[in-house]
Amino acid sequence: MRMGKASRTKQDGDRRARIAAQREAERRAAQRKRIYLAGGSILVVAIVVVALVLVKLNSGGGTAAASSNGPTGAALSTLTKQVEDVPSSVTNQVAGGGVDKSLFISTPTSADISQVGATGQSYFATVSGTELTSGGKPEVLYMGAEYCPYCAAQRWAMVNSLSRFGTFSGLTTTHSSSTDAYPNTPTWTFYKSTYKSNYINFTSVEETTNARQGNSSSTSVPYVTLQTPTSAQAALGQAYDPSGSIPFIDMGNKYVQVGNLSPLSPTLLDGQSWSQVATAMNDPSSSIGQAVIGNANYMTAAICKLTNNQPATACTPTIQKLEGNLAS
Repeated sequence: MRMGKASRTKQDGDRRARIAAQREAERRAAQRKRIYLAGGSILVVAIVVVALVLVKLNSGGGTAAASSNGPTGAALSTLTKQVEDVPSSVTNQVAGGGVDKSLFISTPTSADISQVGATGQSYFATVSGTELTSGGKPEVLYMGAEYCPYCAAQRWAMVNSLSRFGTFSGLTTTHSSSTDAYPNTPTWTFYKSTYKSNYINFTSVEETTNARQGNSSSTSVPYVTLQTPTSAQAALGQAYDPSGSIPFIDMGNKYVQVGNLSPLSPTLLDGQSWSQVATAMNDPSSSIGQAVIGNANYMTAAICKLTNNQPATACTPTIQKLEGNLAS
């Protein structure tokens, strides 16, 4: 059957309409594809930007500036000798060094410890725990961290005091954190050092380094872990230092010191080099000498109480007089 003209014209129009519709659909599909591709690219860029922001935040927004860790070689040997061998004429002249006697307290119960710990202040407490010994000798336990400026100040006194009873080897210098309070306070580290004595044993735990993770400059980033206290050491810290302050020094479970004994503080060492601090320690008229040696003398007095005043070279009449200031 042949088609009429009208029928062919309508069919041609339908064909043209279908072709036009098909082309329009293809055009729209291509447009959608371009939009999807563009949108995908934008999403990828956004993800990358967010990732970079997160990395920036996690890295603390920058890297901590490098600081000197102090002398090495012959200069370190000279410095060590200066700090360890302060003459008795100097230590006797300094005596108590103006240390605040109100810091010496008696804390026979855990409640007493909790009460003084809650103040957030330094203290030198007489405690009543089971004797802390090691190898048949009284043990001195130190817990601190390399980042800590208060530990930094206290180590000068500790190195001097402990050297009166024995000998260190492997001591090195460092500084407190460059991104914390009292930045770059010059000091020592007990990490990797050894100590020998006929009278006492010394155990040190430097819990972190002075650098934050990733060497970040952000105060929200934690420090790198260095050493971890044993469960027994942690228990002593919890018992006598419930606030978790450092430095923490347990002397035979008879005496416990937390923090610095005023007038010693990191501010005294601000802007000082290691050599300048050591020189000042040998000058009984200097504020640093008074504070550092005063702290060292009281630590020595406490240890002398544990060793029955041995050796005599450490437990001098001046030191034995300071023993009377320790709380009973």
